[in-house]
Amino acid sequence: MLFRLFTLTGLGRWRRVCWTLVAALVAEGAVADGGGEQLAQRIYDRPDGTDTTVSSTMTLTEQGRSPRTRRLVVYSLEKGLGELATLIRFTEPGDIAGTGLLTLDPAVGDSDQWLYLPAMQRVRRVASDRKGGRFVGSDYYFEDLRDRKVAQDEHRVTGQETVGGVRCEVLESVPVDPGTSVYRKRVSCIDPVRLLPMRIDFFEKSTDAPNKRWTMNRAEQVQGYWTVMDSTMTDLETGHETRLVVEKIVYDRGLPEDLFSTKALEDEVREARHRP
Repeated sequence: MLFRLFTLTGLGRWRRVCWTLVAALVAEGAVADGGGEQLAQRIYDRPDGTDTTVSSTMTLTEQGRSPRTRRLVVYSLEKGLGELATLIRFTEPGDIAGTGLLTLDPAVGDSDQWLYLPAMQRVRRVASDRKGGRFVGSDYYFEDLRDRKVAQDEHRVTGQETVGGVRCEVLESVPVDPGTSVYRKRVSCIDPVRLLPMRIDFFEKSTDAPNKRWTMNRAEQVQGYWTVMDSTMTDLETGHETRLVVEKIVYDRGLPEDLFSTKALEDEVREARHRP
């Protein structure tokens, strides 16, 4: 759920609502007192603009190897009626430059994903059963880059925990239909003021111990929107890490719908004119 930064959960995108109403609910303690579904919906509805353009670095770290750094640009567009489109393009280094992923999330039903590999010079559809596949060798699965609607999970608040000095609400999310997710559950520590996740644990193999952990390292307000600027996804079994750092982000540019097409995915020149 990459961006909201793979924002990001899976790191899915959260929709625009009236910020004044959300702030009032938080001030009254509604987040702490409400049920899990209400909290999950407020997170999903957190204001984040109509479209987003993000220039980032991705650093892969594993024991015994030097860190590998990649550069990428991510575009997202809320098309209305619950539809979301996301286009990811790697720009450096040469061995991955041009590689792209297009994700179309409908209001109802399964997401569609297409992958473009320059060496093959063609776009191929990502099979739905590959949701647990690693995206370009990172610690993000293809599922993490898809939007996930609140109703797809059962949510409950299980308590509070302090993460990074912030007293968080702990939100447990379990798929209603296990076939829709590679994860058995997700446990998120939510900052109740900014409605941002401070940490998310992903339970894939069992419900007893997580196998992946996403951590928010830094957030800032950009154009009035709270934005995750630095985050890390860690494979807790191997120690392999994927760190994403935002270099530049611009909201509400008026991105065209035809940018989010297989033609633009295949044609890097067509996409590159929109880079920040």
